[in-house]
Amino acid sequence: MATGTNAHETGTVLSARVDARARGGKVADAMPYLPANSTPFPPPGVAASTLTWAETVADGNYTHKVIARGTRVRLEDVTGEACAHIVIYNAVAPWERLNVADTVKIPWQAYLGTGHPLLSGDGRVLATIVADDSRSHDALCGTSTAKANQARYGDAAPEGPSPSGRELFILAAAKHGLTPRDLPPSISFFKGVRVEPDGGLTFTGSAGPGKSVELLAELPLIMLIANVPHPADPRPRYTCGPLRVHAWKSRPTTEGDKRWDATPEALRCYLNTAGYAAARGIA
Repeated sequence: MATGTNAHETGTVLSARVDARARGGKVADAMPYLPANSTPFPPPGVAASTLTWAETVADGNYTHKVIARGTRVRLEDVTGEACAHIVIYNAVAPWERLNVADTVKIPWQAYLGTGHPLLSGDGRVLATIVADDSRSHDALCGTSTAKANQARYGDAAPEGPSPSGRELFILAAAKHGLTPRDLPPSISFFKGVRVEPDGGLTFTGSAGPGKSVELLAELPLIMLIANVPHPADPRPRYTCGPLRVHAWKSRPTTEGDKRWDATPEALRCYLNTAGYAAARGIA
């Protein structure tokens, strides 16, 4: 029961309805903005009328959305403490999903940045990183687990004070008929790692507040996002900050775009993607 609500105010169906309706229109620091054009934080240079998704995700929370091909998704680290763990699926055929190994292998680059394609195991581009002023990301460590969070923070339950990314992904996936078996390794934005000469990993942390990264959906996608601390973050306390998510109508990568044939590998992957979309009748 919310603070300030007396039992007699919700003791009947009628009084409960009155109480519930009185709360309509109230806002919180972290919430979805519906309709999307009502967001108080529109991305610079983006017409509010084109927005299809607007949300602030609290620390230790998750979100999910089905987005159309050609949608551009902007993630913003408000305070410098967010860590956006991402898993994406082909919404038409969800058994096709993010393949982190191919995402770093095919472009010959383990560090994510502008122009980097996020690949499926079928050699198609699910999404492309099209803007990035953070350059502090990770495609090597995955997200946190219940076992690790329990050992480190004393709790890992989704509704507890220190939920793990894996547990939140399980909840988000279930909203789309997906099970824990359908969860691949994830990638992380806004908290980076670097590989040392001896093969060890060094946590490089955040690039600071207000940084953003933008992803372009090259196919219709199911996108799952868990905003939780990076598993390599050495701080003993569960430390995370709000994540802003905005999406708007754009267009997928096509022939003539500089990233279309930036490398022979990129060309093959974008051709695979365009051919699949054409065969499926996906605009």
